[in-house]
Amino acid sequence: MSDPRPDGVDQCEPGACEESSLITTDSFEEFSHEINSLPAVQENAGHPQQELECSSSERTIADDKVSEDDRESMSDGGNVPRVQDGVNSADHPVDGAMSKSSSFSSAKSREFDASTVSLAETTEPCSAGIGTELESGDYLHDVEFLNRKRHVFILSTAGKPIYSMHGNEDKLATLFGVMQALVSFIQSGNDTIKSIHAAGVKFVFLVKSPLILVAVSRTSHSVQQIQLQLTDVYNQIISTLTLSHMIKTFERRKNFDLRRLLAGSERLIDHLLVSDKCDRKVVSNNPFSFMTHSVRILPLQPSVRETVVSAIQSNCGKIKNLVFAVLIANNKLIALVRMKKYFIHPADLRLIFNLIECSESFKSAESWTPICLPKFDSSGFLHAHVSYLAEDCQACLLLLSIERDVFYTLSEAKRKITEKLRRSNCLEAINDAINNKGIKLLNIGIPEIRHFLYKSKSNAQLLCSELTVPYSSGEQFKRLEGMYFQLHHRIHNSGRPVKLIYQMKEKEVLLAWVTQAYELFVTFEPTVEKNEVISLVNKLLKWIKKEENSLFILSAPTF
Repeated sequence: MSDPRPDGVDQCEPGACEESSLITTDSFEEFSHEINSLPAVQENAGHPQQELECSSSERTIADDKVSEDDRESMSDGGNVPRVQDGVNSADHPVDGAMSKSSSFSSAKSREFDASTVSLAETTEPCSAGIGTELESGDYLHDVEFLNRKRHVFILSTAGKPIYSMHGNEDKLATLFGVMQALVSFIQSGNDTIKSIHAAGVKFVFLVKSPLILVAVSRTSHSVQQIQLQLTDVYNQIISTLTLSHMIKTFERRKNFDLRRLLAGSERLIDHLLVSDKCDRKVVSNNPFSFMTHSVRILPLQPSVRETVVSAIQSNCGKIKNLVFAVLIANNKLIALVRMKKYFIHPADLRLIFNLIECSESFKSAESWTPICLPKFDSSGFLHAHVSYLAEDCQACLLLLSIERDVFYTLSEAKRKITEKLRRSNCLEAINDAINNKGIKLLNIGIPEIRHFLYKSKSNAQLLCSELTVPYSSGEQFKRLEGMYFQLHHRIHNSGRPVKLIYQMKEKEVLLAWVTQAYELFVTFEPTVEKNEVISLVNKLLKWIKKEENSLFILSAPTF
């Protein structure tokens, strides 16, 4: 029996999807009328949750069934890399790989209900016991390995293991062979495999020849969200090697072991995935940059940011072939100056953030490193001078040039930039901003809001409030993250276009709202009344508008 709900909706908590209605409006005034017409809900655990969804189209729940293509896709927005679909629509049986009641989804095929299948069932059984040194295939009998919430595997189209998020990929050769066989089998029918659903587990594929990326997920993330994360991983590999070099390598030797070229860069993929094996001690808003395909900005007084930009322009403007100057701190952008006619994509900025956060060596000395920015130019390297401004200011400056021999020129420019910023007291202002944990909602006068995300769609910049109780603990933050990801998928699901979702839960009230200018996700205290939501959101939006010059980078300065 096919599942009529869009992908990801089935992940909501019991009662989350029991009562809902659609309204064809983007107007907050009409939302106010509809929300106040809802019956009152007692705030205790025994009652089902209520949802109000405002649709951007005339389609209602009772309308014709959503097309299979729509259910399998998600609107890209301005800055989302598009996942390439298959060529033809076809349903194929997968002999020997899965149980009969399981199912797969190719790029244009239907999704079916799946029953029980595990990682272990996709390979031949192994009789060896689990020891300190696992033999080949023993991971598939290791309960800890099988119960991980997420796995990511990378292999070549020839089936050669490249990466495993957990465990040693060499000892998973049989599993890698099955994944390669699935991809090849579906491709033989002139189609592309997209996902397999079985026993609450999603097996998500991203085929980017000569690579195959596979994610196994028990999280609430949708297929589209997982594919976009796999795309970020793919871009990380391209950033290390360049696409042209990787393709030429595999053209010469189809069975080439790509790990030879990626040696030492696995930590970048690990960190990008925020895997369990490098679990962070402190929760952060970083996952929401990935979810919204945006970058976070370090809030600064406009005069301070203007001084920073001026210092970069005056000392770098005459340097030949300098393409970008990027100043960052704590995974947030402070300033960006670019060569005229060139732009940097948010996906490329996330790769830069990932590189800096993973490399402690940059803090001890000036560095000169090649980096490929796939959205800018996937076929070649830029050469980056990387250094922190000063020992007493942990902001990192990257000067990216197409020239290979300008290290000392850029080093001198960096020294002059730092001197000018110190004279103007900008280093102290940057330090104060770095030490600020985030926007304090109590100071704005809206303590009824627990947390919010605001994305400016015109420049793909994200604003987040401080993570406070109850979401300051790891477990509760994961719960918040899961709720936001579900809301994000539902509101962007092209099969049932929605522009506003209001959801009452046992522990909080949630609101998601998308307009032409911004996306807003808000979590309220559970005691907030329906009519209060409107006034609180309006108050928040007015404050953001008032402070936007400090919160966002609104200009695009050039050399």
